[in-house]
Amino acid sequence: MTDPSTTTLPRGRILVVDDQRNMRATTALLLRSEGYFVLEAATGEEALQILSGGRVELMLTDLKMEPMDGLTLLKKALEVSPRLQVIMMTAFGSIESAVEAMRQGAFDYVTKPFKEGELRYRVERAQERARLQATVDMLAGEFNERHGLSALVGRSPAMLELTSRLMRVAQSDATVLVQGESGTGKELVARAVHAHSRRKALPFVPVNCAAISESLLESELFGHAKGAFTGAVRARRGLVEEADGGTLFIDEVTETTPAFQSKLLRTLQDGEVRRVGESTAVKVDVRIVAATNRDIELEVQEKRFRQDLYYRLNVVTLRVPPLRERLEDVPALAEHFLKRANARSPNPKRLSAAAVEHLMGHNFPGNVRELENLVEQAAALSEGEELLPEDFPLRPHTRVGGTPDAPPAPLTTDLSSRVPTLAEAVEEAERRAIAQALERYAMDLGRVAEELAVSSTTLWRKMKRLNLRPPGGEHRE
Repeated sequence: MTDPSTTTLPRGRILVVDDQRNMRATTALLLRSEGYFVLEAATGEEALQILSGGRVELMLTDLKMEPMDGLTLLKKALEVSPRLQVIMMTAFGSIESAVEAMRQGAFDYVTKPFKEGELRYRVERAQERARLQATVDMLAGEFNERHGLSALVGRSPAMLELTSRLMRVAQSDATVLVQGESGTGKELVARAVHAHSRRKALPFVPVNCAAISESLLESELFGHAKGAFTGAVRARRGLVEEADGGTLFIDEVTETTPAFQSKLLRTLQDGEVRRVGESTAVKVDVRIVAATNRDIELEVQEKRFRQDLYYRLNVVTLRVPPLRERLEDVPALAEHFLKRANARSPNPKRLSAAAVEHLMGHNFPGNVRELENLVEQAAALSEGEELLPEDFPLRPHTRVGGTPDAPPAPLTTDLSSRVPTLAEAVEEAERRAIAQALERYAMDLGRVAEELAVSSTTLWRKMKRLNLRPPGGEHRE
C-alpha cells in the first residue's frame, strides 16, 4: 500500500472502517472514483493505528462491528484526532444509535444500503467542514501569534504583573475590565485575553463606543429589524450576535449614556439580545471585555455611569500602566516598532544608543501610541541608516524632569481658598490640558485630538462637559 504520509491528492484522505469486506471494498472503490485517497480498516484497533500514524480528515465507520463497535471507535478516534470528521454507516433499524453517535461527536450518518449520490453528498459536506475547521485553526494560530503575549512588549515589573494576571484570567470566562490611559494598549490586552482563552478559535469583535454616535450605537451592538427606523431596509445582526461563542470588546464603555448602559446590563444579566424593533430575544454566549481611559469609580460617584453595570463589568480588572511608569521598556518597544516599520520599507534603519537614551528622557503623555508614531515617523523621514536623537523631535515641556515652555493656563475655578476634591482636581487637569492644546494648535481640533490621544468625539464630549467652546458654536455629530 502507498504510504499515506507521502501521498497528496486534492480531494482529501478518508478512512473506511467495516468488518464486512465486500461493503468496505465497495465503499472505498466508490470514493476512489471520486478522487479521494482512501484507506481501509477491518477493525476498530486497525483504524486507530492508521489514525495515529497519518493525517486523515474523514472516517466512515460501520456502527455494528466486533469486537469494538462504532460508538467505542468514535470515542477513541476523537481522542486520537479531535478534528476528525466521522460519518456513521448503519442499517435502517439502528438510526437511534446513529443519532446517539452524532450527540457524541459524529458529523453525520448514512443508512445502508445507500445510494451513490447520497454518500457523495454527505462525504462532500464532511470534507467541507474539515476544510473550514482547518481554516479556523490556521486563523486562530495567526491571531494568537499576532495578538498573544508576545504583542505585549516589555519586561518591566509592571508589565510582568499585568501579563501574569492576564494569563490567569484568560482561562476563565470572567468578565474583564481593562483600565488605562489612552494609548497604553488596552485593545492589545483584550486581544491577548481572547488569544489565550478557550474561545480563541471563535470571533473577537471590537466596538469603540466613542467612535459611534449615540443614535447608532444601540443598532450597531444589538442589531435591528427591517423597518425599525428610517434607512433600515433589511434586518441586521448586531455585533453582540456576531461575537456569539467568542469575545466582545467594548472600548470606551464610559462614553455611553445611562439609557444605553441599562440595555447593556440586561444583555449581560440575561445572556440575550433584543434587536431594535423586535420583541423576541436571541440567546448569545459571549465573553465581555470592556475598557475605559476614565476613572470609572469617579464616573459612578458622579452618576455618569451605572453602579450596577460597573459591578457587572468589574469582575476582574486589568490595569495597563502608562509608559512613564515603565520607561525601562522603551528600548524594547522602540526596537519592536522599528522592526515593524523596516518590514514595510526598502531602506531598513537601526536605532543608535543616543536615540534610545533621548527617548527614555521623555515622559510620553501619549503613551505607547506616541512612541510608535515617533519611531514610524523617524524611520520614514530620516536620511541616514542610523536613527539619531535629532530624528525624534520631542517637545521640551514633556521631557522627564523638565519644566513647561509656557506657564499653565489660568484656572477657571478659584480653588485657592480650600483643598480641591479629587473630582475637581481631575476635571481641572483635563480642562488645563485641553485649553493648552487648543492654544498650541490654534483651535485645530483634529491636531488637538491627536495630541491628547483621544478620538474627536471624545474631545468634543470633554469640551462640552468642561464648558470649553471653540469659535464656531456647537458641535454637530
